[in-house]
Order: sequence, then structure tokens, then C-alpha cells
Amino acid sequence: MNYYIFFLTALIPLAVGSIWYNPKVFGKVWMRASGVTEEQAESGNMALIFGLCYVFSVLLSVFFSSWSIHQIAMNGLFAMQPDFLDGSNQGMISLVEAISLGGEYAELHRTFGHGAVHGAIAAVLGALPIIAINALFERRGWKYIMVHFGYWLIAMILMSGAVCQFL
Repeated sequence: MNYYIFFLTALIPLAVGSIWYNPKVFGKVWMRASGVTEEQAESGNMALIFGLCYVFSVLLSVFFSSWSIHQIAMNGLFAMQPDFLDGSNQGMISLVEAISLGGEYAELHRTFGHGAVHGAIAAVLGALPIIAINALFERRGWKYIMVHFGYWLIAMILMSGAVCQFL
């Protein structure tokens, strides 16, 4: 597997964010909805902020490997079986061979489009509820929720698609 893809796809949220939160796109809408001034948006230790965003994005990329690549999840399905590691179960041996590199099912559903669908599902079922719950307690409106959700929808579609295609 190409583990470097985790570090490359972790750049996607930073790239998307630089466009999405630009004042000419949704930056001003976000600032009004969140009550942040331009001075506040430009303050802070930007190296620390972007560095931590990158680290968290690497974790998100790792998540997408098991979320969008079914072959990775298959081993986990059987890994706790007593005869999984000793090589005595022919059915498990056949399964591992079928999903491993060069196997009959190694490339099944390993496309950008398949990963993108999983990214969209993760955004709708994961990011949206988290953003909305936080926004409700912070007394933020629907513009705030939709600006952040739109950003994460695009970022997660691109990340999951790239991980599924290139990992």
C-alpha cells in the first residue's frame, strides 16, 4: 500500500479551505455567521493552527482507508477467529488471497468515484450532525452550519476518493 497517500490527501482540507473560506467565496458569510472579525480571523499562531489541522487531516485520511476500501475491512471481519493466523482455515486463506494485491477482488470498488460516494456519506452522516450539534449549543444559525458542512462535504469527497483510488 502507498502510505504516502495519507500525507498527500491530508493537504486536501487545507487546499479546499483556502478557497472555501476566502472572503470572495464564503469567508465573509462564515465570519458573519460565526461572529468573527477579520482581525480575529488573522490573529493566532497560524503555524500551530495549520500544523494541527494537517495532523488531524492525516487521521481523517487514515479513517477513509477503512471506510472506503472494503478489502481493508475484510481482514478485520475474520481477524479474531481462532484459526485466522495459523493458516489452517482454507476459506480464510482463499479470502485473503482474493483480496490481496493481485487477487481476484483486489481492485473491486477501488475507484475515485467509489471513494467519493463514501466521502459524501461520511460528510452527511458524520460531519453534518457533529457540526449541527456544536452549532446548536453555540447558538449558531443555519448559515454557519451549511458553510462548514459544504466545506467538509467537498473535502471529504475529495479525500476519500483519492484514498480509495491511490492507496
